[in-house]
Amino acid sequence: LFGSSPVTIVITSEADTWDIDASSCLGCGQFVDWDRMPDPEHEVHIPRNILSKPPKELKKLAREGYWATSRALRAQVYHQLIQQVTCRLVTPDALVYRDVASRLFGKPSMSSHPLPEFLEGCSMPTYCLNLEGVTALKKILICIGNLFPDITYSPILPSLVALLLHYSEDEAQCFENISRLIASNAPHTSYIDQSFLAHQASCMTFGDLANKHCPAAHKLIASTSENVFEIYSEWLSWLFHDLPFNYAIRVFDVYLLEGQKVLYRIALALLKQYRLSVTSTELEGTDVKADLQAFVQNIAEHVTVDKLLERAFGIRLFSRKEIWLLQMANRKALMERGITMVQSRQSFHLAVDMQNFSSSIVTAQEMRIIWSWIPERFSLFAPLLLFSTSEDGCSLQRFYTCCEGYEPTVLLIKTTEGEVCGAFLSSDWSERKKSGATSGFFGTGECFVFTVCPEMERYEWVFIKKPELAKAVPRSRQRSPSPSPSSLLSSSPDGRGNSSNCLAVPTPQRKGRLSPFLAIRHFLLPSKTASMFMSGSREGIIIGGGGGQALSLDANLLWGRTEHCETFDNPPLCQENFKVQLLEVWGFQNA
Repeated sequence: LFGSSPVTIVITSEADTWDIDASSCLGCGQFVDWDRMPDPEHEVHIPRNILSKPPKELKKLAREGYWATSRALRAQVYHQLIQQVTCRLVTPDALVYRDVASRLFGKPSMSSHPLPEFLEGCSMPTYCLNLEGVTALKKILICIGNLFPDITYSPILPSLVALLLHYSEDEAQCFENISRLIASNAPHTSYIDQSFLAHQASCMTFGDLANKHCPAAHKLIASTSENVFEIYSEWLSWLFHDLPFNYAIRVFDVYLLEGQKVLYRIALALLKQYRLSVTSTELEGTDVKADLQAFVQNIAEHVTVDKLLERAFGIRLFSRKEIWLLQMANRKALMERGITMVQSRQSFHLAVDMQNFSSSIVTAQEMRIIWSWIPERFSLFAPLLLFSTSEDGCSLQRFYTCCEGYEPTVLLIKTTEGEVCGAFLSSDWSERKKSGATSGFFGTGECFVFTVCPEMERYEWVFIKKPELAKAVPRSRQRSPSPSPSSLLSSSPDGRGNSSNCLAVPTPQRKGRLSPFLAIRHFLLPSKTASMFMSGSREGIIIGGGGGQALSLDANLLWGRTEHCETFDNPPLCQENFKVQLLEVWGFQNA
């Protein structure tokens, strides 16, 4: 046992071998140490023909813990749900397992076999398994290694096999069920990451979601930890390594019905709960990674499993497809850094070193926090100075020339009053040329504006906070055009122009871009002014619109204005009318 965790951990390595007892195929329940198993939860009425209920009703029952009332019911539900998972045509089943296990382990009662390479360095919770169960777990993992040679890295797999064994009739049934999860081919759905590339992409995706849905926790971690990505890389371990068995099995209940998206929800709920239990003062000088792990291991001291799941399902994530698009973009960014499908472990440090960073506007520490706000796939790359008024002069044309070809960019502004603000801009400034004579808005929902001094604060697209305001666009519908900002820069002194009757349709995303996430074509927006991200013309640039502009700058990059806008729902980022002292634009090396 590690500390107060109720989970027995076996640390494995490539050189490790297991002694296999070929006579360990026992009946249902024989893999469990019943003295360590929690008692069934409070009795509830179990509806007749529960397994014939429609998927929506089954999700509700799983979320409310119906499976926890009966071990036999949970075993039956697990097997039937997994049998309904769509998977590849040729997927190993129980008969294949018996044949392969017989060949691998032979007739002698004891034999020695190497650990599958994809488990190198992975930890293995055994939960409430007895010695026979641990032996069965090892045998199943060895057979998976033989029958699924394409798996190169899968740290979550031992935990899932261990949990399934608690409710399996025998090794063969457990193997067949885990094989179906491995071989699942449902669209936009994945149960088990099977490569280091896929695992790291899911970690980056969780970092993106934490950045958006747990801003307080994210800000706290970013300000107290040198490497935020390293902490978020443990998110799956929180669920299937650190959580006690009675919490982990409830997570598994909903995971079988709802896929990986539900894991993101529950890990975000854990992160939110962690933020409630600590302060920035308490975290100073603390190993945040270890502190979070200890918190999850002792989660019962902070929140019940029912309350944790209730809070998890109260988090309004974007659609499964939208999250899948983000995951694919993260995979592409990792591949551009040299990570391949066959790579088993990380061979270099992914975090950006800010020690050599130098700016005339922000400190390295401030830039590190800004970097923690941007999407994970871009934060893999070091900042690159593209434009500075101190070096390139106060020329809008020069601004465009230096920035075109780079996507995304970070704009930093320091006013003559010493206030510092800026924006993360997801699209290339050359997009402005595609609107013809009418300068239209472009960009995606990943754009945001922020303040640095006197306080650091970020203001995201309004639909990040309120996704229920937008609906998915039906396939037959085209995305709504964006209102033109052409009259905004020359409008009345209060900056409020009426240009809703002058429209420009943004062009489709370029092939190969890393910014497909939160493209407005995926949403049916209630207002055209809710997607006014960025715009540029010869008269100046605008960031954010609708009732005002979050930031607007004139053609000399000398005078600017900031107001509340509908796109970001932000307050003025500094004094409403300001004079620019310094302006910098940062891109991303190799992005």
